[in-house]
Amino acid sequence: MVDWFVVGGSIRDLLLGRPLKDVDFSFRGGTGEFLQLFPHARNTGRGMPIWLAGGIEYTALEEDWEDDFARRDLTVNACALDAGGRLHAHPLFRADLRSRTLRLASHRSLEDDPLRLFRAARFCAAMPGFSIDPASLAAMRRFSASHCAEIAALPRERVGRELIRALGSPRPSLFLQALREADCLEPWFAEFSSAGDIPAGPLPWHDDSVLEHTFDVMDRCAGNPLAVWMALCHDVGKVMTSPGELPHHYGHEKTGAGMARAFGERLGLPARWIRAGAVGTLCHMKGGVYGRLRAGTRRDMLLQLEAAGIMHDFWILAAADSGLDWEPAAQRDLQAIKGVRLPREWQGLGAESGRRLRDLQCEALSRLPRPAAEARPWKAPGKA
Repeated sequence: MVDWFVVGGSIRDLLLGRPLKDVDFSFRGGTGEFLQLFPHARNTGRGMPIWLAGGIEYTALEEDWEDDFARRDLTVNACALDAGGRLHAHPLFRADLRSRTLRLASHRSLEDDPLRLFRAARFCAAMPGFSIDPASLAAMRRFSASHCAEIAALPRERVGRELIRALGSPRPSLFLQALREADCLEPWFAEFSSAGDIPAGPLPWHDDSVLEHTFDVMDRCAGNPLAVWMALCHDVGKVMTSPGELPHHYGHEKTGAGMARAFGERLGLPARWIRAGAVGTLCHMKGGVYGRLRAGTRRDMLLQLEAAGIMHDFWILAAADSGLDWEPAAQRDLQAIKGVRLPREWQGLGAESGRRLRDLQCEALSRLPRPAAEARPWKAPGKA
């Protein structure tokens, strides 16, 4: 006989009054009996068996609750609700839930799966108000220092998935902040190891570090994971500025574009995300002063954003970074560009046709009112 349980985050969220997203199931009674019920199930687990059947994941529970909960990542996820409505949980589950504490479920939690370094950080972003307890933070630091090879050997897609989930969180910057506090930025997020010691720029435009500014822009983009990703990348080139040039960062957007691409590739992110990180980084300085750009510069940038598929997402980044929302003007300009048609007599001339089409598109933009008239102050979601 197979006994069924609802486990993990869905119970935690139910008790916290949070919306339920995914429901996780577990069973006890033998894998053979489970496979008789689900003969096509596949074991997708690493460290603990996780069976995928019909698009739903099932984990096999240990016979002893203490052993089972010790295998979990965090105490606030170490719980199970049986069919009779009885809650089984880690001894610290209720206390940590009340105190908003993220605590490793056991001393072997990180050894069982080093990815839990990033999962703990991701839960900081997903559940603002929760924080990693000092003992677990110290354990993360020790593990990061002593298990560099194991952390570096993690499949890049697994680390990338944790990042993408963190970028969709209410406070995405807390993911990176937690990794920094736990000394876990290297090797996967090494670009940001020194960012806290580098000024973001000269006064009066910046009075914080590159890292602090990145945190702020990420959180202003919350609600759009792709925009948050671009925010994470947008000033990464500043970490390469030579000390003699500080606090200025001349050309950092060009340096950063290549770094953003390499960053996304290292994490195995989707091609669209990699392209967005590179293009968003390259264009973000122009996006902040869109109303001052010449028609030709606006035309070239808008078509670049359109080709990358980030025409809307980019302007969320630009607004978060500059404090001004240029998207209405940019969308108007893009429609004007798309409305231009090359006369028949100028078609089929190769590169000359392209040059003439660009000239006509720039003329169309020049006839429109200057976009500065449509700029308006931008406010972060949830802020007065």
